[in-house]
Amino acid sequence: MTSEEVRLGRKRPVPSCPNPLFLQWLTEMRDNAKEKGLKSQFVYQKAINSLQKYPLPLKNGKEAKILQNFGDGICKILDDRLDKHYREHGVDAPVHCLPPSPEPCSNNFPSTKSSSSSLHPAAGGERNMAQVDVGQKKGGRKKREYVPHKRSGGYAVLLTLYRHLQMPNSKGFMYRNELQTEAQFLCDKSFTAPDLGSKYTAWSSVSTLIQKNLLVKTSGPARYSLTEFGMALAERLEAEERGGDVGQEEEKKSEPEDSGDGPVTVDLTLDGETGEYEVEGYRIPRDGPSTSVSVTQAPDFDLLGKCYSSETGRAACLLPGAYDIVLCVDFIETTGGKTARKQELVKELQKNGVTFDIRKLNVGDFLWVAREKVAPVPGHLRPPVPRELVLDYIIERKRIDDLCGSIIDGRFREQKFRLKRCGLHKPIYLVEQCGSAAAHLSLPESTLQQAIVNTQVVDNFFVKSVQDVKESAAYLTVMTRYLQKLYQKRTLYHHSRELKGDGEPEMESGGIEKENPRCSLISFTEFNYGALKNKCQTIREVFARQLMQISGISGDKAAAILEHYSTVSSLMNAYNQCSTDAEKEKLLSSIKYGRLRRNIGPALSRTVYQLYCTDGPLS
Repeated sequence: MTSEEVRLGRKRPVPSCPNPLFLQWLTEMRDNAKEKGLKSQFVYQKAINSLQKYPLPLKNGKEAKILQNFGDGICKILDDRLDKHYREHGVDAPVHCLPPSPEPCSNNFPSTKSSSSSLHPAAGGERNMAQVDVGQKKGGRKKREYVPHKRSGGYAVLLTLYRHLQMPNSKGFMYRNELQTEAQFLCDKSFTAPDLGSKYTAWSSVSTLIQKNLLVKTSGPARYSLTEFGMALAERLEAEERGGDVGQEEEKKSEPEDSGDGPVTVDLTLDGETGEYEVEGYRIPRDGPSTSVSVTQAPDFDLLGKCYSSETGRAACLLPGAYDIVLCVDFIETTGGKTARKQELVKELQKNGVTFDIRKLNVGDFLWVAREKVAPVPGHLRPPVPRELVLDYIIERKRIDDLCGSIIDGRFREQKFRLKRCGLHKPIYLVEQCGSAAAHLSLPESTLQQAIVNTQVVDNFFVKSVQDVKESAAYLTVMTRYLQKLYQKRTLYHHSRELKGDGEPEMESGGIEKENPRCSLISFTEFNYGALKNKCQTIREVFARQLMQISGISGDKAAAILEHYSTVSSLMNAYNQCSTDAEKEKLLSSIKYGRLRRNIGPALSRTVYQLYCTDGPLS
């Protein structure tokens, strides 16, 4: 292709680069570093960006040192590659054009945003910039098309998004937390917890999918969807996934047909190569011995501790005996501050024989999860990642001096509001006395006691008072034993927080909470992501936070106002429709809030009106 010819297939040609050979070598080094998981890939990427912006030709690597992000190491590598280039192609070989190939040299180069784009057109005059790696010959070989390994992070993400698009009510994209939750069933590696000795999770492969132009990420909050190329690759992966079932269906046709009387017998014999079971055309990863069970046409249960969805073939619930109740402790409770005092809690839990796990909790200090029992799968390096469903109980632990400080700086009200909206309906406040230190607090004891009573009576939290760390550990031990007994014979189902919402606890007709524990639970990943303090907020959430900064407006009162006026704009429109100032001041007074359905009252209504409708400073 000559420089005068117009490149077809593009509305705008890619800007030419006067140093194509250096760009090719840097791209190869970046890709090799990325495949090995080395941090040097980011150094090479910065050098590539600088080289693409430089408009003049470079004679050697030493001259490139004037560019940003080019150090002695990169310059020496380029000079070594340049010497090798001269030895292979002669001392007069051009350095501002790629080596001779069946195609004429072109100065059109790939965007570094996708490491899979090719430097030359394909043989048929077309090139797939999303899926084909560097197309020129290198050592007599061509780089293969990027296809993620089976049951890897990229494989699971592509298949999950593709299957989501096939659903009739699909919105065309998935949020990060729901994508991680759904894709986990198709991946052997965790999407949230890195392997021992590594900082990468299965989610790290998403950046590769984006660079390969297979995935698109849009912000506010982050949404992930397939590109045209990603859809094509995912369709091929899905066909290969289903293709293994076709041969088995042909074998079934040659077998005697079932008479239709009695339950259907499903063979759950383990596949030695893939470590999966074949159930109704779905490949289900399982641990445990080979067996055969009889099932009816109702919910798809097996004897290994799961029930399966007939639509997806994935586990839909956890049966009794298939999970353990594990206490989760926020890492802040074990580190920082007076470490010796915080380590005392861990030692007491260990002494009491409590199974616990230390992790980062975005809200609360203690909670319990039902963790699926898993065992190593033959042929796999690691056991499957266990599912974790969060039980309905969460504890916020407060020393009396910390309670005093949180009341003064406003954290106390905010924490209670976040606990009530975290999706768990049994919040507990564990108040720990601190002995003689209570005599040196900034607030009187009567104020602290009133705050504790309001937390129990008004906010409907269960409050437990203990004397020291040892009693706190004893209470956590008793609660763990209680929950293990409470849930030992119950089947637990997973539901999405987006579908169920974060409403108040279910009430019977008499206003008393149901004694039976909830068995429809959210996953830990979804819970923890939804409880992020600084995540992207909606206009409604920002409005609620504004209202709660007003003295006297609690979470219940703010929620009641939001039911009538969900945004500041809707509230201002309501004020504008009022004819007199007196009517504006009483606009919110009759709104009812809380379990007792009391009115907000004229005083708070007047305060809100003055805050949003006064032009100058408030008097």
